[in-house]
Amino acid sequence: MAVDVAIALNRFGLGAIPGIPVAANPKHWLLDQLEKFEAAPARISALPPSRELVLAVRELGMERRERKSKAATQDAQAETAEKQLNGYRKAVRDQYVKAVDARMGVALASTNSFAERLVHFWANHFALSIDKIAIVGLAGSFEFEAIRPHILGNFADLLRASTWHPAMLLYLDQAQSIGPNSPLAKRVGARSNREIGLNENLAREILELHTLGDRSAYSQADVTEFARAMTGLTVGGLGRARVQRLVGSDAKPGEAIFVDALHEPGTRRICGRAYAQGGAKALSAIISDLARHPATARHIAFKLARHFIADDPPVSLVAKLEANFLKTGGDLPSLYRTLVEAPESWVPQQAKFKSPWEWTISALRALSITAIPGKAQAAVALFNQMGQPVWKPGSPKGYGDTAADWAGPAGLMRRVETAGRFAKLAANRVDARNLGTAILPGSLTAATAEHIARAESPEQGLALLLVSPEFLRR
Repeated sequence: MAVDVAIALNRFGLGAIPGIPVAANPKHWLLDQLEKFEAAPARISALPPSRELVLAVRELGMERRERKSKAATQDAQAETAEKQLNGYRKAVRDQYVKAVDARMGVALASTNSFAERLVHFWANHFALSIDKIAIVGLAGSFEFEAIRPHILGNFADLLRASTWHPAMLLYLDQAQSIGPNSPLAKRVGARSNREIGLNENLAREILELHTLGDRSAYSQADVTEFARAMTGLTVGGLGRARVQRLVGSDAKPGEAIFVDALHEPGTRRICGRAYAQGGAKALSAIISDLARHPATARHIAFKLARHFIADDPPVSLVAKLEANFLKTGGDLPSLYRTLVEAPESWVPQQAKFKSPWEWTISALRALSITAIPGKAQAAVALFNQMGQPVWKPGSPKGYGDTAADWAGPAGLMRRVETAGRFAKLAANRVDARNLGTAILPGSLTAATAEHIARAESPEQGLALLLVSPEFLRR
């Protein structure tokens, strides 16, 4: 059925690219994409790795301290320090711009857009936000290094990769979390009677957002115990000199490492299970157990169904996904297969309202626009204007995934204005009357087709198509 093609293109993918056909069996077409997915396409592999970017963050921190120390003098030295600091800020910002361009470019060109949508789903599940300057240059590398290579593996591996990535450790302050009874803390306490603090941010978000979800499945005591278990996990090359001396020569600057001297000793008890003292080994065991916990299965099943199918997904579909997760121990390709093969996923009704990112990418793909014309920051500016800046949700919760988050009057007006801009770029080569049936096969209503046909100009026809109810939803 033509409507199944539209569902495959829009509900599961990022929208149609005219001229690129869908296989006769849309379900097989979607699942085949998982075999063809390229974790490191050329546009992404050309970018610097996180290790180099962390070193830039270190330099930025050093320059900030230098400026602060020289500011009191109010002389030429202070002015020089300010210029150097601004130079490092620009370098970090430039890396962010390049990463956004690469992300958008891959999404616009991909013929495996179901797999690319999965990347975006998981990147939002393990959300970072560039509100912190240290994360501005690292957000892209987090998605490219921790998310993309692991979307077709096991959830435990994806969880571990996101937890261990330097960007996550810096974003949620894990890099500065030190056990109060660790060797370092005892050494510092003996000298100055100053306590070294435990930071619970990453532990809390892993339990609340990344795994269990259901707060009845864990307590504040579990958060604290998990935070204690995580002490020692830090980033090489950053932090105070005394910490870096303990890290030693084994740690490559910019890479995550577990340092025993920073770790809180003792047996940890988390969610009813005891983990004997064991440092990194015990932490890995905790991560694995959380990844396979029944509450995690329910949490992931619901979020996946909500993202792809409906804000209030069918209970039967969530149950199928949950059962598969538990049966396979979190095998992600099997989970996706269950989602694609479920009858509940193929109801004709378009229940999901596109986020600004989804709408923008699908509109550009429909018009065969592969890049935003203008200055280097054009893509960044576009998504800022659309109300969904890339990698800036403002909190570890990530961006909302329901119509209530995006369907307000202000958001709709932005889409109307942007649709007009896009239409100007394509009106001289694209006929909206033909495009509508190509990108929305079997789902374009007669009423919408009539409005497009009556448009006063080709440009207006395209704009009407891009803001039609059928295109706004998937």
